Amino acid sequence: MAPHDDTVRLRHMLDHALEAVEIMRGRERDDLKRDRILQLALVRLVEIVGEAATRVGPEGQQRWPSIPWQQARGMRNRLIHGYDKVDLDVLWDTIQDDLPALIVQLREALGQRG
Repeated sequence: MAPHDDTVRLRHMLDHALEAVEIMRGRERDDLKRDRILQLALVRLVEIVGEAATRVGPEGQQRWPSIPWQQARGMRNRLIHGYDKVDLDVLWDTIQDDLPALIVQLREALGQRG
């Protein structure tokens, strides 16, 4: 995969992570548990973050070692293959705790400032 393609994938990861965090801004954990549409939207956004991570080539993964590639791919796999048993607490924690740090790492990789 060409470096340009890896950059596009990083951008996809960043855009979808930002959207997930923004959607949850000002919301509580119970909002996620009560709102099925919110659940579906957030699961899809996090899936896309992980799918884009799987499409970054080995060179890109080596170039940006601070990005948690395996965790992003693992979360995607859990959501896709465990569609019938999504743990909303894990989804919440991922969006609240993991995505903000990932956003910083992706912005750094893309040469952006927060």
